[in-house]
Amino acid sequence: MSVKAFKLVSAVEREMLMGDKNHINIECIECCGRNLYIGTNDCFIYHFMLDEKISTSGKITFAATKQLHKYLGFKKPVSELKAASALTRLLVLCDNTITLVNTMNLEPVPTGARIKGAVTFTLNENPVSGDPFCVEVCIISVKRRTIQMFMVFEDRVQIVKEVVTPEQPCAVAVDGYYLCLALTTQYIILNYNTGISQDLFPYCSDEKRPIVKRIGRQEFLLAGPGGLGMFATVDGISQRAPVHWSENVIGAALCFPYVVALDEEFITVHSMLDQQQKQTLPFKEGHILQDFEGKVIVATNKGVYILVPLPLEKQIQDLLASHRVEEALVLAKGARRNIPKEKFQV
Repeated sequence: MSVKAFKLVSAVEREMLMGDKNHINIECIECCGRNLYIGTNDCFIYHFMLDEKISTSGKITFAATKQLHKYLGFKKPVSELKAASALTRLLVLCDNTITLVNTMNLEPVPTGARIKGAVTFTLNENPVSGDPFCVEVCIISVKRRTIQMFMVFEDRVQIVKEVVTPEQPCAVAVDGYYLCLALTTQYIILNYNTGISQDLFPYCSDEKRPIVKRIGRQEFLLAGPGGLGMFATVDGISQRAPVHWSENVIGAALCFPYVVALDEEFITVHSMLDQQQKQTLPFKEGHILQDFEGKVIVATNKGVYILVPLPLEKQIQDLLASHRVEEALVLAKGARRNIPKEKFQV
């Protein structure tokens, strides 16, 4: 039985991005407040302002206004974008190099500061330095079996640590000193400060794409064997039961109390409270699913969409209306911290 937990709303239409140029594809996205950045296969970055509009009937729509676009000067796709809003910088990965650009005019920083030799990168959302004017960046290096940690400032970068891994890493998420890594044959947790590592479970990166996602303090979500979404803490244990995904999940995101997953044909929504699948949305040709400050965004090669959550109170009322009292109670109790007190009492 399904719950209507999310609505899929278009945010950036194909024409706004590419006009009549069919060869342009969306490679990556980043969203920071109302700012939406899109990286394309022809080495451009597009900056849009997103405005949410609510009609009198309660229907939500998004209007995206194009601010500017910038060519980065390579013949390669823009493969990743991450915003460091405290620094007013966008970190752009293209052709194995991370360049710092200004978030407003998309111009590279005058000092030319960059990180070379990066296959992929992520930011530490639970930083250890305590410096508000710096972001901690973890890269999988082009050097074999090597992870590097950097401190990135407004106009310079500084390497902090280089760690050798037991096998070649292919995906990473960071929390404090802990790295959660997908290696060639398994997932591990590695403390880059002490060098102590812990095996989680086996996984074959040749057969499918690994997913490693930090979902909260000292906790990660991973694509496990047998189509399971597995939770793991930095201590290498799981405090929640896994969710059952399809075998070929491409991306996953968290929007409490739901885990959202994308495969080749559908977006599926599972509850973290009872592990049940609550909603399935047909979605063809999707290749990106990410959450940004609670906003869940999906994209095909040609368009960007936002998964808008329905108010929890409305979901609870719908469950009660269809006599699913147990599920309504589980949702109300589990989501208590996300519901205003007076509404929770009711």
